[in-house]
Amino acid sequence: MNTNVLSNAANEARGLAMDAVHACSSGHLGLPLGCAEIGAVLFGESLSFNPDAPRWLNRDRFILSAGHGSMFLYSWLHIAGYAVSIEDVAAFRKLHSITPGHPEFHETPGVEATTGPLGQGIANAVGFAISGKMAAAKYNTADHTLFDSHVVALHGDGCLQEGVAKEAIAFAGHSGLDNLILIYDSNDVTLDAMADVTQGEDAKLYFESQCWDVIEIDGNDLGAVEKAMQIAKANKDKKPKVIIAKTLIGKGIPEVAGSAKAHGEGGAKFIVESRKNLGLPEESFYVSKDTKSYFAERKEAQAKVFAEWQETYDAWAKANPELATELTEGVAMATPSDLSAQIPTFPEDYKDATRGAGGKVINAVAKAIPQFLTGSADLFGSTKNYLSGEGDFSASNPVGRNIWFGIREHAMGAMCNGIAYDGIFRASGATFLVFADYLRPAIRLAALSKLPTTFIFTHDSVGVGEDGPTHQPVETVSGLRVIPGLDVIRPADAEETAGAYIAAMMRTDGPTTLILSRQSMPQMNHLSAEERRDGVLRGGYIAVKEKGELTTILMGTGSELQHCVEAAKQIGDGARVVSMPCLERFDRQSAEYRESVLPKACTKRVSIEAGVSALWWKYVGTEGKALGIDRFGISAPGDVVMKELGMTAEDVVKAVS
Repeated sequence: MNTNVLSNAANEARGLAMDAVHACSSGHLGLPLGCAEIGAVLFGESLSFNPDAPRWLNRDRFILSAGHGSMFLYSWLHIAGYAVSIEDVAAFRKLHSITPGHPEFHETPGVEATTGPLGQGIANAVGFAISGKMAAAKYNTADHTLFDSHVVALHGDGCLQEGVAKEAIAFAGHSGLDNLILIYDSNDVTLDAMADVTQGEDAKLYFESQCWDVIEIDGNDLGAVEKAMQIAKANKDKKPKVIIAKTLIGKGIPEVAGSAKAHGEGGAKFIVESRKNLGLPEESFYVSKDTKSYFAERKEAQAKVFAEWQETYDAWAKANPELATELTEGVAMATPSDLSAQIPTFPEDYKDATRGAGGKVINAVAKAIPQFLTGSADLFGSTKNYLSGEGDFSASNPVGRNIWFGIREHAMGAMCNGIAYDGIFRASGATFLVFADYLRPAIRLAALSKLPTTFIFTHDSVGVGEDGPTHQPVETVSGLRVIPGLDVIRPADAEETAGAYIAAMMRTDGPTTLILSRQSMPQMNHLSAEERRDGVLRGGYIAVKEKGELTTILMGTGSELQHCVEAAKQIGDGARVVSMPCLERFDRQSAEYRESVLPKACTKRVSIEAGVSALWWKYVGTEGKALGIDRFGISAPGDVVMKELGMTAEDVVKAVS
């Protein structure tokens, strides 16, 4: 390690952060300045990566969990030779730049994950580590090692105070994820005040209690950082590692360094003198020739490592063509064109909850898509998404495709996102619908980042019954539907459930939530399995066509669609029933198709869903009626609750008359 060059590079990275934040009068200087030596060692010495192939399968993954310190990452990506120009750095936080206020996945080469909300990046990193362990166990052979990389995440006190981080840390330690390294920027400061105002935890004892190895260092000492990374990467005792790095927040700006004032942009007004003290010239956005030369040489050396790996990959692919095809299809997120044919149809007399049907469908999906895996928040027995014969993920069985997340819904969602970010496996996780709010931040980030994560929610309505209003979701489905980019599918029978899984697997540009029932529902046997499955892919379709002139449209979803079917029989030949399992998919259809299902000329419309009614007015119009439950539920048998709250065929008929 060239200490002199890296020390100068650290100060130049500080200068880039100062200049960028000063230029836009916005941003966070504390971490980029305080962790500059950590960045110099990571990008100049310890991490394995190839800037010209930022998605190299065997790269070390670096996640900045403390995303507000984004100028740390942008500075080092530029210096390391990624496609982040000095102009991009100077455009920090400006419209349409690739250097937004927080790092965004898909926006900037080298950014592994969108880590805005604190703690998410730690849980994402655990997901990356799960993916890495699975990939190594599944694809490495005695003759060829494709995967032996590490996941490194930098975080601060704020991340560690968030519950999602603690959930993920507990899982990682219990699962022996020894390919995971956390670097804790322990600077004793949070945004508002010194950290001791809000925390008194002994971090070393905490991590050790969670089965982690702990290394404590001076984070502003290049040699100490390098040695700690060497020890952490050695993986001698099969535990995840945390490097607790004591740093000086805002180092380089004496007026704010070591205080809460250093967290934001407050120190930017002192940069002229501070740059001078750091030995930087007056020129803004300055990177020296020595630094450029050093990192250019490192980039060239890393390119050789990548080329050697590519030779190994080619030899492996030749020797293992089936595995190579599987890996290639996994990275491409390929879905079999005949996936529907690989999911057996259900017999006409089948009657079960859609969670039960989902259990059969998910096992067929897993056989068709070997990269698909699933997990549950301590509810496999209730969510019915366990993959039979596929084993349980653990330190001793990293190829197990069932992940026991424990009662950690938020981390489950964020870990599934981490697996999705890594881009090799297709992840899904399950819990009760009423607990969706525990992982809503992760769902939102999946939608924002366009991740193909599948969230499985069962016990979908007041039909849950006796558990009462605390466990009867009424607002949750609509609450999910308002998240941009999220598909929410609530199937009405077993074949629609099959269609829901097919839709989730076909979608590669965003997440899908599957909303499944606890109570049994009848099959719509008047339609073929193909019609129902294809109908789900369109989001809405005609489930019962009128026999005469169209006078009335009844629309429903999930367990309430059966009431529309029964009501149509009573109303007469002019009634049409429309199944609307996924409003988002329906809205993406052509205007012609939507008009064919819901013709504007027919204004006599009634919708029914066992949840809040607000979103249905878009479809029923000002002359229609939306039957829903705009209140909390009741503790009683599910069918009694449904009847009490107006979720019956009789209520639909009354609404029409």
